[in-house]
Amino acid sequence: MEFLELVKKRKSTRKYSLKPINNDTLDKCMEAARLAPSACNSQPWKFIVVKGAEKDRLVRESFNGVYAINSFVKKANILIVVVREKSKYTALLGGKFRNVDYSLIDIGIACDHLTLQAEELGVGSCWIGWFNEKSVKKILNLSKSTKVDVLISLGYPEEEYIKSKKRKTLNETREYFGD
Repeated sequence: MEFLELVKKRKSTRKYSLKPINNDTLDKCMEAARLAPSACNSQPWKFIVVKGAEKDRLVRESFNGVYAINSFVKKANILIVVVREKSKYTALLGGKFRNVDYSLIDIGIACDHLTLQAEELGVGSCWIGWFNEKSVKKILNLSKSTKVDVLISLGYPEEEYIKSKKRKTLNETREYFGD
């Protein structure tokens, strides 16, 4: 599949089948994330793969109340908890001067690699930023100072379809300057 075809095909999946994801498929997705570039090669991420009964518990305790809007994740086969690790000193220093948190950019790149690899393998995914972080940290025995910025749900889509994306045109988002 050509890259632009893959990008056009990738979508946020919110309806999952019960078909399990095997470890080889999952490891390919995790390898794609691991190989992502990062500022000063900091690799400021850790991916916690949550499956089975622990995934069900995580969903129950982290997607209720005001977070219930994302309760579709209960049908996902796997939840990936993305933990932000410390960047290398040079990346932190450069970020301070530029007022940019490069670790968030790095995590975004790694997660995009993961979700694009999943799509190529026929696995659906959805980035989730609205969840009870306190509950996630408690269930996974993470310290209070740990930062969990995003979760990614993974599972085979219940139905296969390609929905056209509503995006600004290329001319609305691109500008040439110079020769």
